[in-house]
Amino acid sequence: MSRDVNTRGDRIIRHFTKKSSEVEIRERLPEVFPRLWRYAFVITGNRDLASDLAQATCLKAIEKSGSYQTGTHLDRWLFRVAQRIWLNDLRAQAVRRGNGLQPVEEIEIRDTGTNTETNYFAREVLSLVGALPEAQRATVLLVYVEGFKYAEAAEILGVPIGTIMSRLSAARKTLNARIGNQDRNAS
Repeated sequence: MSRDVNTRGDRIIRHFTKKSSEVEIRERLPEVFPRLWRYAFVITGNRDLASDLAQATCLKAIEKSGSYQTGTHLDRWLFRVAQRIWLNDLRAQAVRRGNGLQPVEEIEIRDTGTNTETNYFAREVLSLVGALPEAQRATVLLVYVEGFKYAEAAEILGVPIGTIMSRLSAARKTLNARIGNQDRNAS
């Protein structure tokens, strides 16, 4: 960001100023919000809780904008903020309300022009992923859906990279076993 200052009518001095972290957050939130909401949905398992968590994350991000370093990965920072808010909420509750999960049958998947078979398969996969433990669900979303590298996901979740690899391995084994059982039951 630059600002021109005319000091003597004919000479222009250009001053470069760094965009404030709050301004950058406010400008980029609309772009990142759909991904933030999706991440919130995966860790909460409920549309209403996901919306509340995403909004709380946006508010916290603006309040704590001083701790965000401009020019870095806003999405990673927001996911980490959301993770911390969610964990703090869980700690504050004695028992999670109904395990915080919403049956996948109640979740509306938008028709993006794909055929019925694709939608059915997407619901089936979402159902299987939704049945994974919360830590594995969040890890699967960050790595396989959002495309973060293992180290980036580890940073967001605040765990060692080995834990990320372990969670993904366990999730793959669980999903493979469940898909195998479904195939055998269908035969």
